[in-house]
Amino acid sequence: MEKLLALFPDYARDIKLNLQNVLKQEDLTPQQTWGTAVACAMAARDPQLTEAIFSEAKQHLSPEALHGAKAAAAIMGMNNIYYRFQHLSGNERFTQIPARLRMQVIRSHGTDPVDFELWCLAVSAVNGCGKCIEAHEGVLKQKGMTEEVMLAAIRIASVINAAACVLDTEAAAGLI
Repeated sequence: MEKLLALFPDYARDIKLNLQNVLKQEDLTPQQTWGTAVACAMAARDPQLTEAIFSEAKQHLSPEALHGAKAAAAIMGMNNIYYRFQHLSGNERFTQIPARLRMQVIRSHGTDPVDFELWCLAVSAVNGCGKCIEAHEGVLKQKGMTEEVMLAAIRIASVINAAACVLDTEAAAGLI
């Protein structure tokens, strides 16, 4: 992580500091924190960020939780596009046609179901799918999760997304 943090230019000092801070939140368990970070790093798609987050996360997550976080990012990568399209198209007929997409991992991810839902919520925020955000927020509320916990995960999602933006831009400009 230290090598990654050293890559942040001065204009992104807030993002660098926020990245360090959001990974130490008291509202989340270590599994929730690092699972959210893994899932959101995958969604943000920056190789350097993903490598650093994965490396650090392995110290905080069981293999099952790491698998679950990756599974959340993967399935939401598909679902967020599909359901965002349904929502944005405004065509009611699209919501009546079965998705016909395999989504078994939602039931067979092998980790804590509440944590998996939290990771799905965070990835849905990164991917901008309002329909999925509403669905996962509803499940989390039903399971007793507070707004503070949900926002803690979204904080991680927002900072990781911003970090990926900075690193991608600096890499594209040949500055890192």
